[in-house]
Amino acid sequence: MGRITVRRPVLRLSASGSRVRRPDTLAAEEPLEIRVAGKPLTITMRTPGHDFDLVAGFLAAEGVVGRAGDIATMRYCADTEEQNTLDVVLSPGVPPPDDSMTRAFTTTSACGVCGKSSIEALRADRPYEVAGDPVRLTPDVLAAMPERLREAQRVFDRTGGLHAAGLFDAGGGLLALREDVGRHNAVDKVIGWALRQGRLPLTGTVLMVSGRASFELTQKAMTAGVPVLAAVSAPSSLAVDLAEDAGMTLVGFLRGETMNVYAGAERIAL
Repeated sequence: MGRITVRRPVLRLSASGSRVRRPDTLAAEEPLEIRVAGKPLTITMRTPGHDFDLVAGFLAAEGVVGRAGDIATMRYCADTEEQNTLDVVLSPGVPPPDDSMTRAFTTTSACGVCGKSSIEALRADRPYEVAGDPVRLTPDVLAAMPERLREAQRVFDRTGGLHAAGLFDAGGGLLALREDVGRHNAVDKVIGWALRQGRLPLTGTVLMVSGRASFELTQKAMTAGVPVLAAVSAPSSLAVDLAEDAGMTLVGFLRGETMNVYAGAERIAL
């Protein structure tokens, strides 16, 4: 596995005219090739670390797997110099990915739904129904989540360059946190962790993300059975539409003691 952080020289300038050369710590970004039964599926750019979770979450979001037992083995390929190629063997009876998923090009760390052929297909992929999830949250529990997420971001403290996704229970307890240069990768790592732990669907939980709530992040949360998605920044219009369609609660601009509830306000107990 590659390094999570790297050191690079930097020239630090100030408006007063000072010039200081010093090393700086950066978040690493490296390619990860995902193979299924030896067949290349895609290449994604990610921060090394928790690669098994990342791949499991990616396959879950794409509808290839739905539980831990669907994956027989995962291993780094020995035919590569670095641990940047990971091969997945699916369990007997689990259909392989459709050929339409196979992508010979590299996806960036900002790409989330590249494997889907249409918006309609994304809306239809609902292995778990979240509309009936009875979880209820108070504003003060939600308001405390950004700070708890930030406190747990160890690599961000050193680089300032990583997104985070955290899974919380209804009482505000942090269940899992993952960091990555890509927002969708961080979410995939959390969902992959849950799948490998046999926790899907993620009933009664809140997925908190450090950036904005995009359509692809809403889709990934929905696919994992998460009833509440919260973000420190804005949602997109399509994310709100999907949350309303799926019966999810979507919270944006969760900062300090204020927040905007864009969908599913009935889950917020005032």
